[in-house]
Formats: sequence, C-alpha cells, structure tokens
Amino acid sequence: MKSSLTYDQLKSAASEYGTPLYVYHAEKIVSQYQNLLSHFSVANTRFFYACKALTNIHILDIVKRAGCNIDCSSINEAKLALHVGFEPQNILYTSNSVSFDEICEAIYLGIHVNIDSLSNLEKFGAKFGATYPIGVRVRPNIMAGGNLKISTGHDKSKFGIPVTQLDELKAIQKKYNINIATLHIHTGSEIKDVAVFIKSADVFDNLLEHFPTVNVLDFGGGFKVPYQPDEKGTDIPLLGAEVNKAIEYLSKKYGRKLTAWFEPGKYMVSESGYFIAQVNVLKKSGDIEFAGINTGLNHLIRPMFYDAYHHIDNISNPDGDKQPYAVVGNICETDTFAWDREIPAIKEGNFLVFYNAGAYGYEMSSNYNARYKPAQVLFENGVVKLISRRDTFEDLLLLQTPLNK
Repeated sequence: MKSSLTYDQLKSAASEYGTPLYVYHAEKIVSQYQNLLSHFSVANTRFFYACKALTNIHILDIVKRAGCNIDCSSINEAKLALHVGFEPQNILYTSNSVSFDEICEAIYLGIHVNIDSLSNLEKFGAKFGATYPIGVRVRPNIMAGGNLKISTGHDKSKFGIPVTQLDELKAIQKKYNINIATLHIHTGSEIKDVAVFIKSADVFDNLLEHFPTVNVLDFGGGFKVPYQPDEKGTDIPLLGAEVNKAIEYLSKKYGRKLTAWFEPGKYMVSESGYFIAQVNVLKKSGDIEFAGINTGLNHLIRPMFYDAYHHIDNISNPDGDKQPYAVVGNICETDTFAWDREIPAIKEGNFLVFYNAGAYGYEMSSNYNARYKPAQVLFENGVVKLISRRDTFEDLLLLQTPLNK
C-alpha cells in the first residue's frame, strides 16, 4: 500500500505518543487539494473542504493555508472555521433537518447558506425575503455512492428538496422574492463514476431556466478514494474536463457566468491519515488466528458501520511472511476490523497500522466502554507535533455533575 509517511516515522510516533494513535500528514492534504486545482478551471470552480470528515483545528488551518474554502454541516463547524480564521465568504453551511434558529445564526455570521426543506425555505422567506442570497439543496432522485448508508440523492433520501416539488419551490421563491443564488446537489459518497456528476449537470440544466438569479451550481462531494490495494478512485482529470465543459456550455446557454462548487471531504484527508494500534493478544480458535488489539469500534467504527475496508500492515514486521488473521478489537461488542486478512506475521506487542484513517476515524470516535479517545499527531515538514492529547480519567467525569454524598 502506497504511503506518504515511512514505517519508521509511524513507529516513532507510536513509541513517543502511545497507542492507539491517529497520525496525519499535512503535505498529503495539500497535495490532494493541488491535484484538484490542476484539473479544474480555477476561473469556474471553487472547492470547499467538507470538514465533517475531520475537524481538528490544526487540520482546518492546513486547509486554510492551502487556499481552500470550507464546507460545514453544523453551526458549530462554522464557528470552528471562523475560529481558525476562515473569512465568512469562504465558509459554506449546508443545513439538514435543523431548527430555523440555526439557519438564522448562520446568516448572522455572514456565511453562505444552503437550505434543504420547503419548510425552512418558507420561514427564511418570511423573515429575510430578498435581503440575503441563499442556496437550495435539491434531491435529484439519483442513486449513487458506496452503499445505501452513504447515498444521499435517491428518491427515499431525507436530504434536499425533491425535484418533483419544483412547483412548490418556485411558489415560495416568488411569494417572498427570495434571492436563490445557488443550486446544490449531493448524491452520496464514494462516487467513482464520473457520469453521476454529469447527471447532476443535466438536472441543473433543467432547473436553471426557473431560477434566473442562480450563478452557482454546487455538485457536492463524494469523490471515490481508493481503500484497497490497486483500487482506483474517481478519475479526477476526466471529472475536471467534463465539469469544465458543462459549466462553459450552461453559462453560454443561459447567458450568465456560472461557477461550479464542490465539497470534497474524504478526498482531502483520508489518505493523509493513519491509525496505529498495538497487538494485545494472539488467540487461536480452530483455523482462525485472532489478533486482538488495544482499540475497537469506539475509535474506528467505519468497518462495523459501513463494512468499510482499511488496509492493515504490521509496521513492526513489514517484511515478514504473510499469514491470515482476524483483527479484532477490545470492546464488549463484535468489533472485527478484518476477517482472514493476509498480514505479515504478528507477535504480541507489534504495531499495526490502518491506512486511509484520516476521514471519519477520530471524528466518529467515542468513549464507549468508558475508554479514552486516542491522541492525534501531525507530521508537517518532517516534524511531528501533538494536535490533541489522549483522554484522561478526569475527562470521563468532566461533563458529569458530582455525586451528592
């Protein structure tokens, strides 16, 4: 598996900061963003890092310094972005089943806002009318994504205003003279087929005549990231070429300058991240060799939640003969990371590394079983630094009120 950090760097970080441990590589994040810029028209495209993938402020700062904008799924993510120093005009907030108060708060912050329900659009119109340009998220009824849990554009999805409700959408817009500046579509995650994004362009083509104030076409995110060895991700050069053509065509057809927006999250940070655990026990059961490690679904839930694959390597013995293992966690649940996985021969005490751990790893972690969340460290310019410490026992009590004895 190709790695941008060496085994020695990973082992050194594990030895210094302990395990389990999340490790990130700053230069990989920047190179992912630069790869996008190299294949899309800079004049016609803006990228917003979907920070729900990883919100550590040091990661957000890397994204900001790289020149990328930021996409937020909650008002607190937007506040984190402002805290790091993003300008309001570079922050996008896409609401989903939120209270109207949260939408108002986002508007008062002066950031870009996407609304995804007729109910909140009606409330927005009654309060703000034409005074604040907003976006609307439409649901195109397109099935896409790695599996149903990460597919958001199909006809049973909770996300967006269904395209079948176009008449109701237009009526609310007209009633309050709402300035709809953006049309937004996000069909899912792990989208490898470029044609899915072009289908979104076709949906935009059918909608643009109804919304003369729209100047931004937001294609969402969901670029496929390769998780398994030799797996291919989204063809970024092809996607860039096709989107560039689509934007030029639609701008000419409708006589207005249109801009494409994208919200890559996993694409930006997944491959920059590594999760290191230590082997506690080896246990034989029939023909199964269990490698029990000092972590579990409380720290990396993706394999259990999404049936996600993470390549696993033994960085303590990378050149050893490969043997089949079931890699399992220490939580009082069935938390199996891999069955029958070929891994270089493992001994108790060895360090195992999970690749592609930058997105939705630490971000979805918890204190289940009253276990501590791991530390996070960052490599930048060859130097490693702690960007969030490991939990302590006091952290487990921090938000709980004391007992009255």
